[in-house]
Amino acid sequence: MTSTAEAVGFWLLAPIAVIASLGLLFARKAVHAAIGMAVVMIILGVFYIMQKADFLGVVQVFVYTGAVMMLFLFVLMLVGVDSSDSIVETIKGQRWASFLLVIGLAGVLFFTLGTVILDESTVQSGLDKVVETNKTTGNVTGIAELIFGQYVWIFEITSALLITAALGAMVLAHRERLTPRVTQAQWAARRVHQNKNVAGLPVPGVYARHNAVDTPALLPDGTPSDLSVSRVLVSRDQVATTTALQDVERHMENEIEEGRAK
Repeated sequence: MTSTAEAVGFWLLAPIAVIASLGLLFARKAVHAAIGMAVVMIILGVFYIMQKADFLGVVQVFVYTGAVMMLFLFVLMLVGVDSSDSIVETIKGQRWASFLLVIGLAGVLFFTLGTVILDESTVQSGLDKVVETNKTTGNVTGIAELIFGQYVWIFEITSALLITAALGAMVLAHRERLTPRVTQAQWAARRVHQNKNVAGLPVPGVYARHNAVDTPALLPDGTPSDLSVSRVLVSRDQVATTTALQDVERHMENEIEEGRAK
């Protein structure tokens, strides 16, 4: 029997999971699709916990949401694939091939599940076997015996599918370079030709009291160099301002003078 708390939790979380799964299919940006999948994985973990499968729920959240999905999300954020990049087909025929594979997989699943016949006695015997295993060996040990014993080949096939999914994400995130890669020698020759930053850009924290990426480098005359800070930090307004650095310098100089006076 389903309790009232389980029913309320299901009807509250199930619509969110459906909306997140639809966002996975129809999101314009790959990052938003990955976030939608992470939401679905978290809600599945909550469903496991509601069904008294605490170990499965925790593994669902930690492994799939905390490891696999976050890894894909960080890769997509670093690569920076957007909707305009997805229009360009770098591998010819991949869209039609993936479409045919999806249709074939859906057909196989449909006809396979349609031929499955389970009577009440078979289901009850399977549940009794699982309950008896958990009573004798424990929850975690029982799951381990089923995964690495009776269903070891299914487990290995699933792991191969996960590896294939990781490779597929790498292929989808692949972008062909539109312009030839500029070598270090060419960059150096360009700087010499333009007579600008011949020695290269200053590194953050050079000649500064705090060697941090958000701290501009101090030139030999003591003035901060804005060229040493990443444009990303500047756009996010996460850079130590020139005024703050000058205040720190004045404070340190005053302390030095007071120490000398004492």
